[in-house]
Amino acid sequence: MKKVILNNKDYIIREFDAEKDSVTELTGLLHRAYKRLVDMGLNFIATHQNEVYTRNYMKKGICYILLENDKIISTIFYHTKMWDDAPEIFKQDDVVLFGKFAVDPALQQKGLGSMMMDFIEERARSNGKKRMALDTSEKAFHLIEYYLKRGYEYVHHWQWPDVNYRSVVMCKKLQH
Repeated sequence: MKKVILNNKDYIIREFDAEKDSVTELTGLLHRAYKRLVDMGLNFIATHQNEVYTRNYMKKGICYILLENDKIISTIFYHTKMWDDAPEIFKQDDVVLFGKFAVDPALQQKGLGSMMMDFIEERARSNGKKRMALDTSEKAFHLIEYYLKRGYEYVHHWQWPDVNYRSVVMCKKLQH
């Protein structure tokens, strides 16, 4: 658990706890945060995943949440297990993939997402990782621009079987 202060408000970043945290609340946050992508016609899994999918997805790594007054307002997922049909860069020992990154839409543009990204990048460094990787739709220009500003670079395109868009795979070298 990490206590952080941003704009004179107290927040807590910690691992999702299946015993006390709500999968319903987490899934709802993903749906709300990814709605802009739905409105763009993009079929991200997070736009429609159900609670069973959310629970099963958590078996692939660590789900971190950002809390304000015990309410989940942001999340980011740190992968520790990789599936066979993933891009090769995601499988490299010095790389960690993150995903299911979301900030409550009412709280976006306030630095919370950057705080979560700083946290996950520091977590990767402390775990001996040299690079962070992600993928997003090539049509999600606002997301690509955000990641470029954070130092992520284009690696290649990728087509996942369950979505209606081509992904851009991006990677960032972590400073140690």
